[in-house]
Amino acid sequence: MLGSTLGFGLMAVFIRLASHSMPTWEVAFFRNTFGFLALLPVLLWPLRHEKQPLSAFAASVRTDQLPRYLMRTAIGIGSMFCGFWAIAHLPLAQAISLAYSSPIFVTIAAIVLLGERVRARRWTAVALGFLGVLVIVRPWSHAFSLGTLVAVAAAALSALVAIQIKQLSQIDKADTIVFWTYALWVPMSLLPSLLTWRWPHGIEWLWLLATGAMGTVGQLLWTRALKLGEVSALTPISFMQLPVVTFAGWLLFGETVDAATLAGAAIILASTFYITHREAQLARQRRSAAPSEAVEPGV
Repeated sequence: MLGSTLGFGLMAVFIRLASHSMPTWEVAFFRNTFGFLALLPVLLWPLRHEKQPLSAFAASVRTDQLPRYLMRTAIGIGSMFCGFWAIAHLPLAQAISLAYSSPIFVTIAAIVLLGERVRARRWTAVALGFLGVLVIVRPWSHAFSLGTLVAVAAAALSALVAIQIKQLSQIDKADTIVFWTYALWVPMSLLPSLLTWRWPHGIEWLWLLATGAMGTVGQLLWTRALKLGEVSALTPISFMQLPVVTFAGWLLFGETVDAATLAGAAIILASTFYITHREAQLARQRRSAAPSEAVEPGV
């Protein structure tokens, strides 16, 4: 999880560096393209001993849910663009702090879309999380910027993606979900980037390549971490991304963090930790009540 956190933190730094001269849509396109190229060897490696590895790979990622993947990736592209724009235009600490509000929106989306029941303690955590968002955004003061709402929109759209992944994971394997996500992200992000296209030059290629590689590394390590450990124990480690990007923002871009951002970030992280901890407790209770459902086929 620490490696994943550093990967995502470095991705944010490289997005900022690339965005100095590259349009946001194009940064997103190259992140997806280079990320996909980094992912393919990981997906193909376990099939290297198959007589027909490409046929085996095609069979392993076959799905009957393509329309749902199209919707999932379309919303994901919207979330990615909003998130990349926020990283490019807001202080890094502020953009990443607001990104951590996504679990708050996931809780609300689970109630509306999945019919999940949420009791008073989690509602309290959600309310505190929104308070943290308000402390950072400060709509009542001269410090308010519409750009902060873009970061909040990224978190809300990310929550919808999380719900869709949860639904798809009941049908398809993790590798199938990851493959189709990237395979559709590439053309979806290419189309809008053509409107403002310019070829990268010099060191821009390095920033874009590193953005894609770090995003894929972060995602793969995050998935592996969740297989090895408890979500509630790993979540606090993921919060290390905030000091990493805050330090990078100060060192590379001369950014400082104001007291409101620090206070709001602390409230959001505390709320997120409690929501994640409570979700892990409920998941363990469900497994205890129905142990046969907790074991996946082939595990």
